[in-house]
Order: sequence, then C-alpha cells, then structure tokens
Amino acid sequence: MDIRDLLLKDAMIMDLKATTKAAAIDELVHQYFVKGIINDEELYKQDIIKREAESTTGIGDGIAMPHAKNKAVQRATVLFAKSDAGVDFAALDGQPVHLFFMIAAPEGANNTHLQALAALSSLLINPDLVAALKKAQTPDDVQQLFADAQAAKEAKDAADEAAAAKPAATTQSTERPFIVAVSACPTGIAHTYMAEAALQKQAEAMNVDIKVETNGSEGVKHRLTADDIKRAVGVIITADKKVEMDRFDGKHLLNRPVIDGIKKPEELINETLAEKGSIFHATGADGSSNNDDGESKSAWSKIYANLMNGISNMLPFVVGGGILMAISFMVEQTVGAHSTTFIFLNGIGNWAFSFLIPVLAAYIAVSIGDRPALMPGFVGGFMANTAAASIVKTTSVAGFLGGLAAGFIAGYVIVLLKHLFRNLPKSLDGLKPMIFYPILGLLIVGFLMYFIVDPIFAVINHGLTTFLKSMGTGNAILLGTVLGGMMSIDMGGPFNKAAYTFAIGVYTATGDGKLMAAVMVGGMVPPLATAIATTFWKNKFTADERKAGISNYVLGISFITEGAIPFAASDPLHVIVSSVIGAALGGGLTQLWHVSVPAPHGGLWVTPLATNWVFYLLAVVIGAVVAGIILGIWRPALKEEN
Repeated sequence: MDIRDLLLKDAMIMDLKATTKAAAIDELVHQYFVKGIINDEELYKQDIIKREAESTTGIGDGIAMPHAKNKAVQRATVLFAKSDAGVDFAALDGQPVHLFFMIAAPEGANNTHLQALAALSSLLINPDLVAALKKAQTPDDVQQLFADAQAAKEAKDAADEAAAAKPAATTQSTERPFIVAVSACPTGIAHTYMAEAALQKQAEAMNVDIKVETNGSEGVKHRLTADDIKRAVGVIITADKKVEMDRFDGKHLLNRPVIDGIKKPEELINETLAEKGSIFHATGADGSSNNDDGESKSAWSKIYANLMNGISNMLPFVVGGGILMAISFMVEQTVGAHSTTFIFLNGIGNWAFSFLIPVLAAYIAVSIGDRPALMPGFVGGFMANTAAASIVKTTSVAGFLGGLAAGFIAGYVIVLLKHLFRNLPKSLDGLKPMIFYPILGLLIVGFLMYFIVDPIFAVINHGLTTFLKSMGTGNAILLGTVLGGMMSIDMGGPFNKAAYTFAIGVYTATGDGKLMAAVMVGGMVPPLATAIATTFWKNKFTADERKAGISNYVLGISFITEGAIPFAASDPLHVIVSSVIGAALGGGLTQLWHVSVPAPHGGLWVTPLATNWVFYLLAVVIGAVVAGIILGIWRPALKEEN
C-alpha cells in the first residue's frame, strides 16, 4: 500500500493555529471529524487523551504522534500538521513540537493498513526526512517526501536481503556480535515500529547484528526463535505492555520503556554488548516477569502498578454490585423488604460484593508473581473476609486492608518460590506450576494469613470502623475535605486513586456511603470547573478549549475526572489549584450535610440513590462554581496572535 494513501492531502494542516497541547489535540481531532475520517469526535478524543495520560507521544526532535484505535474511525489515516511557531506538547526532550502525525486506525483495520502505518512510523527516525518535512510548504511536498523516503528504504531493504543471501555475507555476519530485541506499546501502531527502526539503524551503524521482534496491532512479527535467543549476547525489551519473557531464561536482559528504544538505541545496544543487563530467570508462566529483568522502575512505581492491577479488576464487582444494591434499597422503600424484586437485586449485589476482596488480592498477586500467584492470592483474600473471627475474639474480619496484605504476600511468596526452585533440573519444570507453586504457595500464604495477618488486621479494621462510626461532625468534615481535594490533585493519578480506594474500603467494611459522596463530588469538580470557566470567560481560552469545555459538562456529571486533564496539562497551576479548592469544599460539604451515596460510581446519574440528594447536588454545584470562578478570574487572558 502506498503511504500517500494514508497521508490525505486535503486533511493536512500546514499552519496549525494551536499554541497548547489541549488545543492542538482539539484542532487535529476536529479536522478528522470535518473530513469524515471519524464519526464521533468525543469518542476518538477520549482515547487520544487516554494514550497521552499513559505517556506523552511527543517523542522529541519536534515530533508528536498522538494516536488511537477505536470504533469511531472510519478508515486508517495519518493526519499531518505543521506548526511553525511550535507547540508545548510535553515532549520528552522538553522542546516545542513542530510536526504532528495523528494516527487513526479503525478497530477492524486490515493488515495492509497496519503495515503501512508501521512503515510510515519507522520512517520518522530518519533525521533528513524530518528536517525536510519542517521546510515543506504544501501537502504535495509532504506526500512526495514520504514517497521518496519509502522508495529509498524499500530499495535498501532489498539490497540488504540480497547481500544477506550470499555465503560471504553469512560468514561476515557471524563475526559480528548479535543481539535480539522485542518492541511493543499498548496501541501498537506507532512507537512499536519506531523503536524497531531506531534499534536496527543504530545497530547497523555500530556494526552489530540485531533481530527485533515487534508486538504490534497486526500481531507478533519477526518472532525470535530459540536459536536466535541462544546465540544472542543479550536481550533488549523496549515495551510498555507484557511480552513473553520465559524464553529468555539465563540471558542478560534490559527491560525499558518503548520510548527508550526510540531515543536511546545506542545506550541500549552498548549496555547489552557489555552484558550490563541482569540475568533473567524464567518464572514458569507465559507472561512477563517483573523480577530480575533489569527494569529500572522505582519501588513505589512497582507497588502502585500492582495495586492498580488489583483495583482495576475489582472495580466491576464494586460498581455492578454497589449500584444494584443501591437500587434494591430504593425498591425496598416502595414495595418492602419482603418483595421478590428487593431480595433478588439485593442478593445479586451482595454476592458481587463477596468477591471484592478475593479478586483484589488475587490480581495484586498475579501482577507480582504471574499466574501461579492467582490461587493463593484468591484464597488469601477470601480468608481476609472470613477467617479472623475464629482466631481473635472479635466479630470483625481483616477486610480490605487484610486483602491488600494477602495480595502482596501471595505475589512475593510465589516470587520467592520461583527463586528457590530456579536450579531444579529441566525435567522437573512442568511440576513447578502444577505441584510446587500451588501447594507450597497456598500453605505458606494460608499460614501467614491465619496466624498473623488476619488477627492483626481484624483488630485494625475493627478499630478503624469504630472510629469512623463514632467520628464527630468536625472530623468528618475534615476527612471529606481532604478526600475531595485529593481527587483533584492529579485527576486519575496516585492521589486520586488513593482517595477513591480508601472510600471503597470504608464502604465495603461499613456499608456507609458518606465518604463515597465526598470522593464522587471531588472527582466531578475539575471537569465541571473547566466547563464553567470556558463558558463565562471565553476570552481566556482558545476556540478548541471552549469546545472541549462544553463536553466537560457531560464528563463532569458522569464522574469522569480525566476530562480536565488536557486543561491541567496545558495550565497546571491555575487549573489544579482552583480544582483542588473547589473539590475540597464540595467534599467537606457532603459530610457537613450527612450526604451518603451507596453507589461507587455514576456521578449525578446516581443522584436518586443518594440520601439527602438535594444537598448532594448542592455540594457539586458549589464546589464546581467556586472552582470555575477562581479559574476564570485567575487565569490570564490569551495573548493576541500576530
């Protein structure tokens, strides 16, 4: 497929007007909508923003490649845009972005389109092409530059294949060091192939042979064979998602983010040749390992990622069970507690809730120790919900906190067992996941939970529950204020998740939804505040920001805090500070007015389920209006562009 079929001339923007990241995204997405490439502007934009929240697509050297693959896309397309002034896109090198390539791929994109997208992405590591694109004046110039670059690359690839087929070349190749690599990113339509191309180009310049396996949208390409891995000096993993790891047992291995493959190929290759990567030890599972793999993540980053894996898998049980239980209480008020409808809805909700802590513990454990940790983690979580009362003279259980402990204990117990059994004969490898890990893992986790964790956390949980139930109005207001403010500090990040997790823990332990009301209001304020500010202070926002502000009314009342992220990214001081003030105020008011929301999600859509629902609405309105007014007054007016 010709790359020019993806780079539509009539869709290109040769003089991008945007001056901020949020405005640039809005302008590019709107151009797609106008040209009929997407049929749902908001749906496509949500995935673009979600991808930016994972890590910026401003890869440096003046290039940004925002991309998304979803059902709003009608055809695979790459939108080229050029900004002479440059846009602060939070690029990795801190420099303004001048060239934008917004990639849109439909959910059912065929291999031809995906291969063309991969080819286009890989061309962008060519500095000569990038320099020429910055000087391009017309869409025809852009298409011709890519056509020439593609033709040159295809000719070189053909020459390389012909040379590799000659016996002399094979002899010469064996004298050069050989390394293997795997590149992968969550979307798999841009960074994966840029990392592949960058590593290949750098290896050629360093007289090193390399084979790069790509895990992209079209599946695994150039899969590494056992022989490839065996004869390689070392392994480079540049990935932001899980890849098959056990095959690299015993090899020196570096595990880095995919962007390092694009920006630091020389460093990765040099460290691999010097065997600086840690020796990787197979886990006996199919997934990747987080241990002994050379990954340069902080301890907190690993803990947070493990915790989020548990919470993300638990949330469907919380939301589904919680909302059905809340509806059952409404039914109870109408037809009584003995009605079949109430018993049915309440029973389903309670059954879903009975899985919360076991699922939380199981998937924290899986994140740490892979599949062998699933069963001991699940059982440990179940024990946290049931076993403590038989050991400690209390009717309380270890609960949410005990479940957290169970997950981490089970995960690291399996990691320990893998380490202890790493030198067993290969003939016994099949017994590890089937016999050793499940039996010893369950025995150790069960012992620790039964005799240590459950008794300790049962007492702690009982004390916390008693404290919360006896908490005076002043303390409750303070706690609601803190939780509401935390929901707005990073809008979906660690502070936000910590506050939400705490409220869920209290909700599951006590059935009291007061703190859920505080975090719900706190999470609704930021998008509503930006919507209000863009509505009443139009001169302080670009046209694209005003359009995004309108959509934030819907996102705000739906408890989707992330709608404010583009505004916070472009103007963190004014947006975050004003949002925190409003969210903290709203969270505190819910406690002052004794508002309770027995549903863990839904925003204003679950207002009928709330107690004191009028004050619930009032807390949202006051928090959002105060934050919106502060933002609107405090934010400076836009500078007129020449």
